[in-house]
Amino acid sequence: MEARANEAPAASAHVRLRLLLRHLVPSRPLGLTAAGTPSPFPTSAQVTTKEAPIAFRYTLDNNLLSPEQRHFYEENGYLVIKNLVSDEDIERFRNAFIKICKEEVKVPGLMVMRDVSIAKSKFITSEKIVTKIQDFMEDKELFRYCQLPQILQYVECFTGPNIMAVHTMLINKPPDSGKKTSRHPLHQDLHYFPFRPADRIVGVWTAMERIHHRNGCLVVLPGTHKGSLKQHDYPEWEGGVNKMYHGVLDYDENAPRVHLVMEKGDTVFFHPLLIHGSGMNRTEGFRKAISCHYASCDCHYIDVKGTTQENLEKELQDIGRKKYNLDSNFTLKDASMLRSRLVKGERRNL
Repeated sequence: MEARANEAPAASAHVRLRLLLRHLVPSRPLGLTAAGTPSPFPTSAQVTTKEAPIAFRYTLDNNLLSPEQRHFYEENGYLVIKNLVSDEDIERFRNAFIKICKEEVKVPGLMVMRDVSIAKSKFITSEKIVTKIQDFMEDKELFRYCQLPQILQYVECFTGPNIMAVHTMLINKPPDSGKKTSRHPLHQDLHYFPFRPADRIVGVWTAMERIHHRNGCLVVLPGTHKGSLKQHDYPEWEGGVNKMYHGVLDYDENAPRVHLVMEKGDTVFFHPLLIHGSGMNRTEGFRKAISCHYASCDCHYIDVKGTTQENLEKELQDIGRKKYNLDSNFTLKDASMLRSRLVKGERRNL
């Protein structure tokens, strides 16, 4: 009888301790699977309960990221920071985009893209015919996104203090025409970059409105950044594929996926080897996001001949000859140098 009497208080104390710990650890939202159910992979690093590793590969020592955030990025290859960009800034970027669409301003070097389903149609000049703009380095207002201090302080955790903006774009995902062309195939961004090391490159992508499963949010395959650069080419889609929308040819179709539901101003940082893409926009509105890729100025260029990126360079050369009368010796490195711009520190190799 005495032994049983002593067991009751011990069990009660154990229950109270569990309740206390449950209140001390706040719950946070998870990502969504393709079916719209909660994913076992969280979208933010702060929900991880694992201890931080002793050595980090994908992040640099800093005073900004918590050990939990660093560990999450190490394991998953991405990190969502909530409400990083203000509504005021986003509206300024939106207005700058509309002016470009209306041809009220001309930006040197800017590439304007249409969805393949409407590329040959005749529309009045408006944002409804533009699905993406790339290389807005010479637009003062839009490039201000790449220089936002709150973004650069996070970028430095991945690249170090000398930072180049190497690729800029604003995506205006259109309502799908029914041909499923508003999709973006699963791909790795390193496919487009002729420099290394990959671990000192980071993509930054900010939602300009609420982005969810129906309007084509980003989908990521957690942990795939730990692999190698895979062969890319155009997927065989019936409705067609947009120019330069290459996809990974060989990946595990059963690998867990996370759909990143993001609010306006939320920003995701991700490794260039992370396999990711986006689905169709099933709504009637356009889905906007602004993005920049950054690299350490200490990265070095590589020759892509004989690599999985050679097909991309050949396609780029073909476009350069047909549209811009460029010499056939124009390389992926040349294109990268033209679209890069220093944002912090000292320019070195890139």
